[in-house]
Amino acid sequence: MDESQGLGIPTVELANGFNIPILGLGTSHDGGYSHSSVLYALKECGIRHIDTAKRYGCESYLNKAIRESGVNRESLWITTKLWPGDYGYGTTKAACLESCRNLGVDYIDLYLMHWPDANVPGKTNRELRAETWQAIEELYDEGICRSIGVSNFLISHLEQLKEDCDIIPHVNQAEYHPFQKPQELVDYCRNQGIVFEGYCPLAKGLALSHPDIIKKAEKYKCTPAQICIRWSIQNGIVTIPKSTKKERIWENCQVFDFSLSGEDMVSLNSLKNNSKIITLTFPLWKEH
Repeated sequence: MDESQGLGIPTVELANGFNIPILGLGTSHDGGYSHSSVLYALKECGIRHIDTAKRYGCESYLNKAIRESGVNRESLWITTKLWPGDYGYGTTKAACLESCRNLGVDYIDLYLMHWPDANVPGKTNRELRAETWQAIEELYDEGICRSIGVSNFLISHLEQLKEDCDIIPHVNQAEYHPFQKPQELVDYCRNQGIVFEGYCPLAKGLALSHPDIIKKAEKYKCTPAQICIRWSIQNGIVTIPKSTKKERIWENCQVFDFSLSGEDMVSLNSLKNNSKIITLTFPLWKEH
C-alpha cells in the first residue's frame, strides 16, 4: 500500500493503476447528512475518500461541502453508485452524467452498480446487468468514470459479468465487519484482481459492545470502533465507516498509529461469522 498525498492514509492500487485511499467517509440516507461534519472530515481529519450514491440523496450537498472545503479535486476520491431503477444502457449513461452534475465534477473516481438485481419485466437480471455494465464500460473508456465496480455482488454475479462483458470490475463493495466476514468472496475478488471494499465496519454499532472487542480496545488503549476499523484495514479491506458526528469521524481516522498483533487478528477473524446487519429485501440476492 502507498500513502495518499501527505495525509498518512495508505492507498490500495486498483487493477487499472489508480490508487484508492484505504479509509473513506461513508454517507447515506440512513441517519441524515451533516454538512459541517463532511467539512470537518475534509479539512481537519485529512479524509480524501468520500463514498455516496444517488440513492442517498446527498450528492448535491457533497458538491457544496467539497467546494467550501477548498480541497483540490485531483486529491479527492469520490465514489457514487447507480441505483437499479436506472439500470439499462441509456438510463445508466444519463444517471451517471446527472451524478456528475449533482456532485459538480467532470469525472467520478469510482462508479458502482449498487445492487446485483433490478427485477425489470422482460429481462433477466443477468441480461440487465450486462447491458448496464456495457454502458459503464463506455463511460470508463470516455474518462467520465476513472474506475468502475459493483456493490453487493456475489461470486455468481461476478462470474456472469466476466463472461458477458470486457472489463472485470475494479472494486466490489459489500458488508464487512467482525460478524460478517465473507472470506470466500474476498478471496475470489483478490484472485480476479478485484479490490474488496467493506461498508458497515462497526456492524451498525453492534460490534462496539462485544466483550472481545472491548477487551482489545482496553489492551490497545483505543476505542472499540478503532479496533474494528483497524482490523478491517489490516485484513486489506478498503474501509468506509459512516458517521455524522465530528468526534466519531476523528476517532475513526486515528487507526494508523498502531497495529493489532497476529494473535488478536486471528481472534477477531474467528468471531461469529455470517451475521448480516444489512438485510436486503430489494433487490433479492439470488444465485442467478
